[in-house]
Amino acid sequence: MHIEPLLVSEMLVFAKVVELRSFAAAARQLNLTTSAVSRSVGRLEAHWGVRLLHRTTRSLSLTELGAEVYAGCSQLAATARDVHATAGHYSDTPRGTVRLTAPTVFGEIWLTAQLPALRRRWPEVQLHIALSDQPEDLIAQGLDLAIRIARPEQLPPHMVARALLPVRYIAVATPLYLHGLGGALTHPAQLPERGAQCIALGYGAFQNQLQWQPRDGVGGPLITTSLPAPLTVASSLGITTLALQHQGIGLVADFCAHQLLEQGQLVQLLPDWELTGGYAPRTAYALYMPSRHVPLKVRALIDHLVEAGK
Repeated sequence: MHIEPLLVSEMLVFAKVVELRSFAAAARQLNLTTSAVSRSVGRLEAHWGVRLLHRTTRSLSLTELGAEVYAGCSQLAATARDVHATAGHYSDTPRGTVRLTAPTVFGEIWLTAQLPALRRRWPEVQLHIALSDQPEDLIAQGLDLAIRIARPEQLPPHMVARALLPVRYIAVATPLYLHGLGGALTHPAQLPERGAQCIALGYGAFQNQLQWQPRDGVGGPLITTSLPAPLTVASSLGITTLALQHQGIGLVADFCAHQLLEQGQLVQLLPDWELTGGYAPRTAYALYMPSRHVPLKVRALIDHLVEAGK
């Protein structure tokens, strides 16, 4: 049976009138005029073709049918209050499942490291994470959020983007491999001069043609070097694994090498120079579809990741 939305509203007004035994008191609570409340009950009676109330200037009482109708309307009002309370509580505390996708290595190394703190803070948020290096269609895949590493001009214009953290590509090698090159390097031109080989990222613009510029902010000539790349791997994690085995200079995202650099297992080559061109700096972004009301569970996750990336 189809029930008109307006009829439901008038049933709730009727329940309030009976509860307070007064049209005027119901009007005050509902922020309506007394005449509006009276017309609402009148429309309800007209719709069913029955009388629900006995009304006089001094009293208000239910008819026999009105008492039965009131029982149902009262239950409807109670259910509405319960739903409102539940929704209000839900909006105060992040809870529910967030489905997101992230680049494979970024998800394995950086993203997962941020999740224990999120779980401690918001234990009622569940995460379903799909790791993929292929851009996913959020709507088609039923996803709430996508994390992508990109330059600003590469972002899809139809999505909202929030920056999480900068991502730089760096050249790393083991101390032993660096020693074999003759020790510390101070200029990119020394790489081919000393016979360095690189382990290149094997997709997109990432190749073995390396462009460098000084990081001091002063500028200067762009230096281009071409290194032999006997190994090309489409994964920063795979590259660091090979670099740890002294197979060459790994060209990797900085978040991938961070812990190994801190432990001294790898060292960064030419820290005063920055890779540009195909290895130019990027940013990890959280992307989501525009909406007037972003779910609190999604906002809580994004805010947590933004804070972690500072």
